[in-house]
Amino acid sequence: MRDISLIIRRVWKSAFMFTALSVLIVSATQAQDVVEGRKIFKDKCASCHQLDRNSTGPALTPKLTELDEAFAIKWIRNWKSLVDAGDKTAIEASKFSPAEMTTFPTLTDEQIKSVIAYAKAGEPKKEAAAGAAVAAGSDEVSSFSIAGVALIIIISIVVLVVLGRAVKMLERLILKKQGVEVVEEEPVSFADGTRRMFKNKKFVFFFILCLIVTLGSFGWMGMWDTGVHTGYQPVQPIKFSHELHAGVNQIDCQYCHSGAFKSKNASIPSVNVCMNCHKSVQATEKYNGEISPEIQKIYTAIGYDPNTLTYDKSKEKPVEWVRVHNLPDFAYFNHSQHVVVGEEAIRKERGLKPNEPVCFACHGPVDTMEEIYQFSPLTMKWCINCHKDAEVSGKDNAFYTKVIEAHEKIKKGEKITPALLGGLECGKCHY
Repeated sequence: MRDISLIIRRVWKSAFMFTALSVLIVSATQAQDVVEGRKIFKDKCASCHQLDRNSTGPALTPKLTELDEAFAIKWIRNWKSLVDAGDKTAIEASKFSPAEMTTFPTLTDEQIKSVIAYAKAGEPKKEAAAGAAVAAGSDEVSSFSIAGVALIIIISIVVLVVLGRAVKMLERLILKKQGVEVVEEEPVSFADGTRRMFKNKKFVFFFILCLIVTLGSFGWMGMWDTGVHTGYQPVQPIKFSHELHAGVNQIDCQYCHSGAFKSKNASIPSVNVCMNCHKSVQATEKYNGEISPEIQKIYTAIGYDPNTLTYDKSKEKPVEWVRVHNLPDFAYFNHSQHVVVGEEAIRKERGLKPNEPVCFACHGPVDTMEEIYQFSPLTMKWCINCHKDAEVSGKDNAFYTKVIEAHEKIKKGEKITPALLGGLECGKCHY
């Protein structure tokens, strides 16, 4: 009987270790699904949906929580097919907004399930220290996954201890029935118990394995997020509110960032552009008749005296803005090529409304940002996925019309110059 109990004990411990490791792996995989779902949501859904409140589309967290997952997958992939098939739920859902939802036929079931998992889990709360240089490098690291791994390890250790004691109790009962005198073990201190535990080879193996998995997870997530600055929101010298200017006052993006539509760089507006309005707009009503401190910073930068309405060039001091959206030196990105040539394709891919600027596709809902931050990850994968999915049309597009003309000339054997193919653009040579 004792041999049987020893076999049972070994089998129980092996089975438990296998189960614990399986749960650990599954939990880590599920946590990764939430992270992947967040990326897909930011790329494809965030322009129209919020998690916790209605926007162009309904709030996703409560909606996806109440909907059947199988229906949600079909709806997200191609809601039009459900409506055409006469599905009552789909027909009712399609009445939410006059703007039609974009279909996503290229998303797999697993990717859509990841989005649903993220929507149900919600956005992890971020605690950014004042003046922190990088606020969101840790966005991709799921605090849920880290806490889950730690919790599983603790539960595993507790269950191992409980099972060990249960096996010992069963052994004592069996020995007593056999008439064998059982010597009760003397209680040991916590320190002695810990030392005995770490002398157990199986426990040491399990502990080291868990430690390797935990440290490996931290290392992997840290390396994966290197250079990804989603949510980066540096402190600027002037508290410029995009929500006030682009949202409340409806100032067009081109008014300040005119370079985005005609050159490689979007360009930061010079202070004289600010003065077009703020020579008159001073927000004195909010500061007991005094000029707003932030507007005063503009006056100081350009050497303007609001009392005499004169400029003093000797007092000019440029505003040292902190760049938010940074790309590696080896990455070439041309704003005009995207917001002019590729505008139609980008709008369709991102599901932007007609009154929303194409800038929202990459920079997010700028008109709701009190202070600007990096909305998209701007990684190579993120760009490539958009380039794979966006559908380019040559109809009524001056750039592609030139390309077609060039091809026709090539067919006829006529002269083709780099200038005809856009070779005179400054950004081709000057980064």
